[in-house]
Amino acid sequence: MKKYLLFLLGLTAISCSNDDFSGQKSPESRIVVEGWIEEGDYANVLLSSSIPVTDVIDSTNVLNHVIRSAKITVSDGQNSEILRVKNDKNRIPPFVYFGSALKGEAGKEYSIKIEYLNRVVEAVTSIPKSVQLKSAEYIKKNAADTTGYVFVKFDDPTAEKNYYQVATKIEGEEPIFVPSFYGNLDDKNFESSSVSVQINRGVLLFPKTKFTPYFADGDLIHVKLRTQTKEALDFWNSWQNEIVNAKNPIYPSNTSLKSNIKGGIGIWAGYGQSTIIVKTPPKK
Repeated sequence: MKKYLLFLLGLTAISCSNDDFSGQKSPESRIVVEGWIEEGDYANVLLSSSIPVTDVIDSTNVLNHVIRSAKITVSDGQNSEILRVKNDKNRIPPFVYFGSALKGEAGKEYSIKIEYLNRVVEAVTSIPKSVQLKSAEYIKKNAADTTGYVFVKFDDPTAEKNYYQVATKIEGEEPIFVPSFYGNLDDKNFESSSVSVQINRGVLLFPKTKFTPYFADGDLIHVKLRTQTKEALDFWNSWQNEIVNAKNPIYPSNTSLKSNIKGGIGIWAGYGQSTIIVKTPPKK
């Protein structure tokens, strides 16, 4: 299971690969987008092309599909900016398109336009209002255990329709926030407005250590509660379904994943966000 993850959540370093896939990839290859803009932050986009389901998924093949020379424009309807690309070796993948002028605001709509070779990919999203985390706590089943789970608490606004995603990042081990397994939530399933949820670690491609669904003593855990749109919820649920069924959601060559991308596949999402840091006991 740990082998599979959409490109946005993990690749390995890339150096001099040719990202012109017009002559080396199948006609079915499509542009794959994972882009987001959070309240209070700037846009980030990871870009690649799909890998046929019959291909071997390894680091070499994955790296050949990263796109790092596209023109990406983000707009809120009044202002726009062209994203720059940077090589960040602490992230996976290391090539990230980023904004620095257009900061996300709750309630606003944001469009994205991607121009690459002779292709144009577009999408629109909005940023829901953030919901604050009340607490996040590391809990063990037994005091002698060296592993445990994180339980988060927050109040779901009863007068609003909300969809959530809980993501975590272990400092020094994970370079990005990873969506928690079964961490996509629809408030229609809540029994009350006071929500308490157990969080399991999400799956990361090529992790530094062997994947486990729990956290461990010595971890410094960043826990993020995102509010998201229904389109984003549907995308992440379909992505998770691929993993549960041992399928390959990395650069998918078909349309099994839900998507709001016109002319490509993937997701362009706006998120509200609230983050808490959880300290675990020292590792023995």
